[in-house]
Amino acid sequence: MSSIKNVVVRKKITDLILLLLGTALFSFAVTVILKPNSLITGGITGLSILAGKVTGIPFTLYYYGLSALVLTATHFLLGKQESKKILLLSVLFPVTLTLFDQWLFTDAQFNLTGDDLFLSSVYFGVIAGIGAGLILLRGYSSGGTDSIGKILHKRFFPFVSISQLIAIIDMAVILLSALVFDIQTALYAVLMQIVQMWATELVLYGFTNKMVKMEIISDRSPEIENYILNTLGRGITKYNIIGGYSNEQRIKLVSICSQRESMLIAKQISSVDRDAFVTAMPVISVWGRGVGFETMQI
Repeated sequence: MSSIKNVVVRKKITDLILLLLGTALFSFAVTVILKPNSLITGGITGLSILAGKVTGIPFTLYYYGLSALVLTATHFLLGKQESKKILLLSVLFPVTLTLFDQWLFTDAQFNLTGDDLFLSSVYFGVIAGIGAGLILLRGYSSGGTDSIGKILHKRFFPFVSISQLIAIIDMAVILLSALVFDIQTALYAVLMQIVQMWATELVLYGFTNKMVKMEIISDRSPEIENYILNTLGRGITKYNIIGGYSNEQRIKLVSICSQRESMLIAKQISSVDRDAFVTAMPVISVWGRGVGFETMQI
């Protein structure tokens, strides 16, 4: 019992450390890179900066207000469980952002990019992306456009995917920045979004090669199975299936392998059975025992 409790305590401590590091990185990127170079990003962070630019009121106050609004809407429209996911970040991130903006970097002492907007866009994307990735890595949500996208999807636009709604919201903020700043700022914002998404995925899924899931239906299954198991050293799962058209019972082989290995398997299949039916699907990440797989960790 005590060991389970220790695991839970370690998990909470790890969560807190990574959340603090993630919010600190994102706040640093906004305060030291984004604001001094008059750049903009998507989401409620970008909207807050735009509002602060127009009104002269500190953007952190707008961020507090918008975060509270999103949290309240999520609680009533999506339920208590969903609001719990963003409650901690809705408090922690605005506090960190205010601390960095009002106390630590008030005069923007650091000039990492020498007023180079291209470098600023890349650096912001990398640092903010790593910060966002650390937050998402522990299963938390920022309570920004992802929550707004879920609300719009559930209540108003069920025929539009959540990812598309999030992209539309972010692009709307970026287009609005062209009116408040200029078109060049908006274009740099697009670059930042691309780099940030790349950095976030890098944190979530690492540098490992993308895996491929191969499904094979062939009359020469034993030969293909032997090649995958004994030559490549990959595992196989076998399913009994029935063809919908022929109503014949067949065997389907399923294997998770690297992209290079998928090409070797395809080459082997073509040499023994050109009539085989093969599908290959990208797999973002695989956890468990196996070559190139990541072990499950709490």
